[in-house]
Amino acid sequence: MTLQFGRDICGHLVTAEQREWLITNGIGGYGCGTVAGLLTRHYHGLLVAALRPPLDRTLLVTKLDETVVYGCETYALATNRWADGSISPHGYHYLERFALEGTIPTWTYALGDALLLKQIWMEQGSNTTYLRYHLRRASGPVGLSAIALINYRDHHGATQGEGWAMGVNPLAVNQPSGVKILAFEGATPFYLMADRGLCTPAHTWYEGYDLAVERHRGIIPHDDHLHCATFRSELAVGQSLTLVATSASPDTVLWHGALERQQAHDRQCIEDWYTQAPARRSPPWIEQLVLAADQFIVARPVVGESNGKTVIAGYPWFSDWGRDTMIALPGLTVATGRPRLARPILRTFAQYLDQGMLPNLFPEVGTAPQYNSVDAILWFFEAIRVYIAATQDRSLLKAIFPALVEVVGWHQQGTRYHIHLDTDGLIYAGQAGVQLTWMDAKVGDWVITPRIGKPIEINALWYNALLTLAQFSEALGQPSDDYRTLAEQTRQGLQRFWSDRLGHCYDVIDGPDGDDPSLRPNQIFAVALPGLNPWPQTSSQASPQHHQPIFSPLRQKAIVDRVAQTLLTSYGLRSLSPHHPNYAGHYGGDPVQRDSQYHQGPVWGWLMGPFVQAHWQVYQDSAAAQSFLAPLADHLISGCIGSLGEIFDGDAPHEPRGTFAQAWTVAEVLRVWCLLEQARG
Repeated sequence: MTLQFGRDICGHLVTAEQREWLITNGIGGYGCGTVAGLLTRHYHGLLVAALRPPLDRTLLVTKLDETVVYGCETYALATNRWADGSISPHGYHYLERFALEGTIPTWTYALGDALLLKQIWMEQGSNTTYLRYHLRRASGPVGLSAIALINYRDHHGATQGEGWAMGVNPLAVNQPSGVKILAFEGATPFYLMADRGLCTPAHTWYEGYDLAVERHRGIIPHDDHLHCATFRSELAVGQSLTLVATSASPDTVLWHGALERQQAHDRQCIEDWYTQAPARRSPPWIEQLVLAADQFIVARPVVGESNGKTVIAGYPWFSDWGRDTMIALPGLTVATGRPRLARPILRTFAQYLDQGMLPNLFPEVGTAPQYNSVDAILWFFEAIRVYIAATQDRSLLKAIFPALVEVVGWHQQGTRYHIHLDTDGLIYAGQAGVQLTWMDAKVGDWVITPRIGKPIEINALWYNALLTLAQFSEALGQPSDDYRTLAEQTRQGLQRFWSDRLGHCYDVIDGPDGDDPSLRPNQIFAVALPGLNPWPQTSSQASPQHHQPIFSPLRQKAIVDRVAQTLLTSYGLRSLSPHHPNYAGHYGGDPVQRDSQYHQGPVWGWLMGPFVQAHWQVYQDSAAAQSFLAPLADHLISGCIGSLGEIFDGDAPHEPRGTFAQAWTVAEVLRVWCLLEQARG
């Protein structure tokens, strides 16, 4: 798979700097930047290492500023914007083509009659980034020099380098040409090396890189980086230069076959996809999403699970979150033909079940888990349901079943944050100062969308969880009548959400201020749930008639139509009706401004999944439902190349905001694509 564009995009800074690339290493580390080579975020860098995988992500190597001497001409390939607003140099002028080849960003620079290719990728399982320069065409040799710019800071931060003296030392004579960097005493050492040419150590701070995206986000818009070395080499046609940035020991770097290993990794992801995908070939953009899905699944060893896995919620700044992981898991693993990856993730998170709840934020060493999520545990049920349906893994089901039974018990008796099953069969949740649903923005003690009471999607998920547990009970020969009785009580209770006056559902009922009539997308889950399997069911599973829909067909259609007419955009669903007085059509400003807008209008890409599923369930037209996904194919070349972002402005043209690559957006598109292909097939 190759996504590519030429000078019409690359040659204009305004378009080339808006398109970003991402590389990952499977343990939480990453690299990212712009097609233009311009820094616009604090997170941009060639090597952002996960020093305590998958977190403690630290910017080590920022960029290489390359210069080529060819014949009598000198070409500066770098592009930088400085604090005074000036651009120097203008290397994007020489960029003839950018392509994402699988997961490998590739630049082609046209320098007179010479063509120089640059490729970047990471070693899977290692904080190691490779850069390969290859002279494809020329009438003579070219001289290539690269100024290496480094740092050593948390990837969220900013640097003022004045007075900071790092240790920069050349490598031993029996090692590759390069330098060892020790930022300060006790820091993790890291290395820059080349497989040919000369390396000259340096120590000069380059100050005042201007970061346009951070200015829009209300963050410090400037950064400094240290010039630590200059690499020089001469290339003839057909020759290559490879540089390595790594926090691993130089002796462990596997130079030979590095590019081929990453290409083989990409091919394996696609082969796994076709083990479960429909017989006909998938569109290239779907194959690209399969590769994107792999970037979010990373290793997280925990006690008792050395092969533990987790899901990075979004690049570049999110870590692994319970809610996000469980929502994304079906699409990232089962839909992509890799349910084997779901098992360690489910087992990893299951270790932290407590009082019927799943951690929202995964606990780090020495920290207590944070359980401020009412829905993470309910999405856990759905993730297990999809996994078991795909694998018939009875050993995992038997092991985890008692904990699921306990979860229901805790909700019946009551657990943290006033979460409890009320007499009407509905789940009540919430207390002042705590955010519990996925609409979880908070500024200090101010919870922007508190949603205290009985949120509609929480109760649709609860209904789904009860039916799932009944299904599991029957598969294991255990009594299920109590769970089906509870489920029916919940279904009856859910009728209270419908309002004939509004023509849609309340978002929350029985809250401190009564019932909330705001038109939000959460009601779409009352149509899309209980989940329908895109994978074949077996005789051990409950028959479809046990899965009674929550609402009548007329009300389901009314919900889908109202959401479609008011909340639907090309990239997902608005989080609030544009007609609401609190609607925010554009997302930006400082952190307080952004958090106050987060769920008050911005479009959320992941919600396209449940909407498309609900639309199909109502209209039974898989082609029409699938057509809603087409604009997201276009987004693959307009934000983070090859991936899908988190949120978009509520108002047209729906500019991408938030994280540029979001796990549950990618996952939900893949999940419903599979569902609809099964329906068509």
